[in-house]
Order: sequence, then C-alpha cells, then structure tokens
Amino acid sequence: MAFPATTRATDGTTSTQKPLFGLAIEDLREVMAQFNEKPYRAVQLDDALHRQRVESLDAVTSLSTELRAQMAAEGYVVGLPEIVQTARSVDGTERYLVRLSDGETVETVWMPGGDGGERGDGSAAAAEEEQEEATAEADSVPASEYKRATICVSSQVGCAVNCQFCLTAKLGIKRNLTAGEIAGQVAAVLNRHGVELRSGRGKSTPDRINLVFMGMGEPFLNYDNFMAAVRLLVKTGVPDARMTVSTSGIVPSIERFAQETVRPKLAVSLNASNNEVREAVMPITRKWNIEALLESLRPLTLRSKECVTFEYVLLGGVNDQLEHADEVIALMRQIPELRPKVNLIVWNPGPDIAYSQPKPEDVAAFQWRLREGGYRTYIRRPRGRDIYAACGQLKRTVDAEPQLVTIG
Repeated sequence: MAFPATTRATDGTTSTQKPLFGLAIEDLREVMAQFNEKPYRAVQLDDALHRQRVESLDAVTSLSTELRAQMAAEGYVVGLPEIVQTARSVDGTERYLVRLSDGETVETVWMPGGDGGERGDGSAAAAEEEQEEATAEADSVPASEYKRATICVSSQVGCAVNCQFCLTAKLGIKRNLTAGEIAGQVAAVLNRHGVELRSGRGKSTPDRINLVFMGMGEPFLNYDNFMAAVRLLVKTGVPDARMTVSTSGIVPSIERFAQETVRPKLAVSLNASNNEVREAVMPITRKWNIEALLESLRPLTLRSKECVTFEYVLLGGVNDQLEHADEVIALMRQIPELRPKVNLIVWNPGPDIAYSQPKPEDVAAFQWRLREGGYRTYIRRPRGRDIYAACGQLKRTVDAEPQLVTIG
C-alpha cells in the first residue's frame, strides 16, 4: 500500500495526503488496523468509498466521528480526482479537465446518449442504443434525453504510442494513472450528474452507464492499474460487459487480457489495412505488425454474441480507398472466430496535425464495401468535436482553446 508523498493545492502549497479511493479491501483492512478497528470497518469504508462514492470522510457516517477525525489527522482523505474545468459542446457532450493529487491533469468526457460505438457488438448496451435511436428518430426526440450515457476515461497522463493522427500523442508520456485515479474519473463524473448505478437508493431502476477506456493514454501499457480499476468499477455497479477498452495493439497485454475472467469488451485500433500504411500512421506497428496483432487475439474467449471491434480512423487520401477496404476484408477473413465488427471513425482534426478528413462519398463507399464483404460496419458519431472532445482530440485543456469555464 503506497500513497503519493504530496498533494498540490490550488494555491500552490503542498501537503501530505493519503487517498483512500481505489484501495483494495485488503489495504483498507490495514488502514483500519492502524486505528485498532475490526476488519468489518474496512467493509463499511469500502462501501462508502466505492458504492456510495462519498467525496469526504465526513460523509462516511458508518464510521464514528472520532475515528474519522483520527483518520483525517493522519492525512487520510477520500481522494477523488477533481474536475476543475469543463467545456460543453453543442451536442451535449462535456469535456472535463481532471486534476490528480500531484497536480497533473487528464481529460474525461461525458457523452449523453453515447456515440454509437456499441452498435452491433451483441451487448445489452448495443441493443439499448439501437432501440433508443430508432425510437428517437420515430418520435423526433433527441437520443441524449434518454437515461443512458457513455464516459470516456483516461489511463495515462499523456501517451507513449505516438499515433500520428492523434492530438494526445503530442503530449508524450508523463506517468501512468493509479487504479484509483482511473476509476476516480468515473466516480467524479457520476457524482457531477447525480447518477445512481444501483436501485434501492430512492430509484426503482439504475441509470445505464457505459464506459470506454479510450481517453488519454494506452490502457494496455498500464495494464495492472487498468485491470484493477476495472475490478473496482464492477464493484461500484458498472458491469464489465458495459465497458470497452481500446488498444493500439500491445501484444503481451492482449495475451494477458485473453486470460481474464472479468474484463471489458475489446476494441482494437487497426487504422490501416496493411503494415506499410499502419507503420506510417502508427509507429508501434514496427514492434508488433498486423499479423502478430491478429494472432494475439485468437485465444480470446468471447461471451455469447460478443465480438471484437476493429476501429478504423479514416484519413483522407491515406487509408480510405476501396482497395484499402478490400484489404481490411482480407484481414477480417483471417479471424472468423472473433466475429469481427468494424467501427469507422472520420478523422477529427487537431492543430498542427497534417491530415485531412475523407470525402463523405469515400466514407460511404468504404462502409458499403465492408458490408458487401459480409462485415458489420458502422460509422461512429463524432461527439464534442467543437470542443476537442472527440476521438483523437484529447489534450490537456489548459493548453487548449478559451472555451472553458472554471468551476468550483
């Protein structure tokens, strides 16, 4: 059990703090033992932190006032990441600058109604999205008004993968997030929106929340903390089948992931139809080429109706022609056991990124060719593009445009 040495306050001062959110039950037992408390107190604390999502020790009413005071005197805090800035898109998407205990920041995105990423993947989330979209279209009701949302979560401060079309890549890598910092983004956003994940607390049914680990960073380069966060989030009330993790293709971690019994759905960032193009846009291909990537996926045991999603960012004139689509079809035919599905993502622009968006007719033709080849293919809706919240646009908000509002 380790704690960060210092926490930086907004006025620049520092103090020693010991965040509790994200600690495993074994660690919480150790904390309670320091105060000569019985192990069941750790269970009470765990429930308050991870199911009730309390924001301060004062709210842990299952513990005595005296015990809470003793814990505070020793530097213990709940330690949820803090939302310090927000930007709101015309489509209802919200992008948050989230400050961590050491003053570093990441970005997290709230998408009411989702972005269509789950369509066709055989999950309950997919069925809900497809049904609600159809109902919304028939009734002329915006899908964002339905009680369903997706949270896009970061796993690292910055990113080391260096995808050439991604704004986050310009940050480089600063550090991994802890399990508590990964799961804490979700808790902070759920608290902001007053979401109840379980029934029985004044609501007959819980809100439906989907999580996508597609924010800043490569989750599979922070594998242990990422998977610890997944297990923690399952405990808070988000089923693993409502989570999706995206990887650029970290083969050793994919092999570990295939052995997990509790795990999110998998999305693979393919983004090119051959190694030459993929290496140009995703340098990680030099370490693990497409053939090695596909081979690493074969041991993955899928749930009933589950599939592996392949994400494909369309870059104008680079990877968006019909010959590229034919090459994608040839790749998908190598892995029929994975029931592959393709999500097409129209590239989202960013400053100083030397690519262009594909022509709408090329996007339509690409989708048509893949569907003609027998593969479920969807175009993901861009969410929050006007506030740099869309796929590939996340960058620390303090470095970005002046559309932000500082919140208390």
